Amino acid sequence: MTDSSSAIAVSPAVSPRDERVGLLLIFLSALMWSFGGAIARFIDAGDSWTVVFWRSVWAAAFLICFMIWRDGWHGTVRLFRGMGLPGLAVAFCFATASTSFVVALAYTTVANILLMQAGVPLLAALFAWVLFRERVAVATWVAIAAVIAGVAIMVSESLDGAVSPIGDGLALLIAVMFSIATVITRRFAHVRMTPATCLGTMLAAAFAASQASQFGVSSSDRGFLFAFGVVNLGLGLAFFATGARLVPAAVAALLGTFEPILGPIWVWLIHSEVPSGRTIIGGAVVVTALLVHIGLEFKRQARPVRPGVTGMPSPN
Repeated sequence: MTDSSSAIAVSPAVSPRDERVGLLLIFLSALMWSFGGAIARFIDAGDSWTVVFWRSVWAAAFLICFMIWRDGWHGTVRLFRGMGLPGLAVAFCFATASTSFVVALAYTTVANILLMQAGVPLLAALFAWVLFRERVAVATWVAIAAVIAGVAIMVSESLDGAVSPIGDGLALLIAVMFSIATVITRRFAHVRMTPATCLGTMLAAAFAASQASQFGVSSSDRGFLFAFGVVNLGLGLAFFATGARLVPAAVAALLGTFEPILGPIWVWLIHSEVPSGRTIIGGAVVVTALLVHIGLEFKRQARPVRPGVTGMPSPN
């Protein structure tokens, strides 16, 4: 699940070696997130809320251990206390998105979900204009229009009854929640994404606990749920949170596109889940728009930045 909201501009103090490490960590985060759909398809638990609960519990446990290892007990407590309302908002967005991801898997394909998420950086620019009237560059408007067109192609299958509108609706909700989190973390740069995301997993676990019909799962499901929470969600976030501070925002966004590209491939190779024609076409439009926009952003970053113009959002 791509957390493009965490990308921040590279600091002048970062050495070439540290930047290479950051590139590797960002790629590893996208790789970990890309396995989400493939892992989920192995889980036999019939109740999606049971899956949400155990995935969130394992992810929260991992993230707490990670922050304690990195920042110590007192540092971890300070991180949670320092989040404020922006952190709570980001946590709510993440809880909604991570919950919707699991539930959506019961109604639509992995490709539909992940390819819609590819447009998050551009949707964030749109929300920044709507909510805060940030100016948006013409090239970004063109890319936003392309993303909207691509998403429309994908969700059109739900309009003619080919797929469930619930699945596509949840997939779109995931992209919207991540986009809002991107805008919030950009406007409030002091918010640390790791504790906010950890709180989000706790909120998701608490809500799922109130909805789940049972908590018992098979021994095989326990292993896959552990991987779903720790490897896919927790480790992916830890890699990104560490590496995103070492590379430019556009580079982080570019490497993040490996998730929506690789995710459907793993599911196709392992589970023979083939995306529909409209999903492939619409997804190609979304990914192409994002890649072209990122390429233009590389050129823009080589020139002096014009204050007040939104290119690639780079908060967190």
